Order: sequence, then structure tokens, then C-alpha cells
Amino acid sequence: MYVMHNSEYPLSCFALFENGPCLVADANFDTLMVKLKGFFQNAKANKIESRGTRYQYCDFLVKLGTVTMGPSARGISVEVEYCPCVIANDCWNLLMEFMQSFMGSHTPGIPSVFGSKHDSAYSPGDTMVQYMELFNKIRKQQQVPVAGIR
Repeated sequence: MYVMHNSEYPLSCFALFENGPCLVADANFDTLMVKLKGFFQNAKANKIESRGTRYQYCDFLVKLGTVTMGPSARGISVEVEYCPCVIANDCWNLLMEFMQSFMGSHTPGIPSVFGSKHDSAYSPGDTMVQYMELFNKIRKQQQVPVAGIR
């Protein structure tokens, strides 16, 4: 289980399970987890976070962040939201066109979270699932053995 926080939702705490649901709880969930430390072990060495800047351009919200693991930077996160739309599949083509205007060929494909949410409203938990997928990719990149360079 991963416990995550998002500065856009300061009173909420997100608990994500591997390939499972995303639970949303009060910010006091962390206190409960400390009391359950006999059942759940905290992996401080795996702490990963994305911190950055939030920009608004017309109806679009763009968040650029540096992903850090411990003291070192490991990647960059780009989050794009089209504020008037709550059904993500309805505006995906517009999001793609907007992202291509500044990301070019690095524009990502459709997120896997959209596959299970065809016509339902997008929620903050969906954003956290996408961050979890990004963080897992970055963690896996760090675990790949690097060949010596001469």
C-alpha cells in the first residue's frame, strides 16, 4: 500500500494498492498508519515526490514538477488538466493537441486509467493513480543495473 498526498487536496490522503483501488481518507490517515505499524512497514528509503509550479493558461491547468527520490532529481512530471471537462475521454483529443503544442514528440499516449473509466467523471484518485504509475516507472529505472562505461 502506498500513502500519497496532493497539495491540490490538502485535507485528503490517498491510499493506493498495487493494481487495486485508490482510497480517499482524511489527512489524519497518516496517524492511523503509525498506530498500525505492526502490520504495515514504512519504506522511508522509497520516498518519492514531485514538486513544481502550477500554471493556468485559459481553461488549461499545467503543473510541471521535478520528481525526486531522496536528495536527487530523477525525472520531470507534466500534469495537464482541461478544467471545464469532467469526463476525461470527452476531451482527450483536445488535451493531446494542447500537449503537442509544447511537448512535441514527447506527448504521452492515453493513460491506462482512462481505459476503465469510459464515460464516468474523472476524480482526484485518478490523478493519484497516474502519479503512482509514473513513480513506479522511475523506481524501476533506478533498479536497472548500469554497465560500466570506459
